[in-house]
Amino acid sequence: MPVVSTCPCGHDTPYAACCGPLHRGEATATTAEQLMRSRYTAFVMHDAAYLQQTWSLTTRPARMDFPPGREWTGLEIVGTTGGSAFHSEGTVEFRAHYTAAGRPGVQTENSTFAREAGRWVYVAAL
Repeated sequence: MPVVSTCPCGHDTPYAACCGPLHRGEATATTAEQLMRSRYTAFVMHDAAYLQQTWSLTTRPARMDFPPGREWTGLEIVGTTGGSAFHSEGTVEFRAHYTAAGRPGVQTENSTFAREAGRWVYVAAL
């Protein structure tokens, strides 16, 4: 896992106080956007266990693979619907920037999130 100080999720907060508590199981996401940001950070850090834990039981893959040579370089949240502490479903549209083989790239996705057993989980990309 890479060592990070400022959280990769895009907030100007130290990792240890931002996504770190979620990754360590000391806290749970209160919104779909917070979960999405923590999942992006888990991709940056190759934290497959966290990604599996926060993936819906209905769509979770059997295992996680990380593309070799891909380095995540930034996250932009484009928009959200629902997904607050008062909702049971929500979407987060984002752009995740990366480099692979020395070339920049971007993954654009509109993801759906839902609550399972009271916790936010990633369901699927729209």
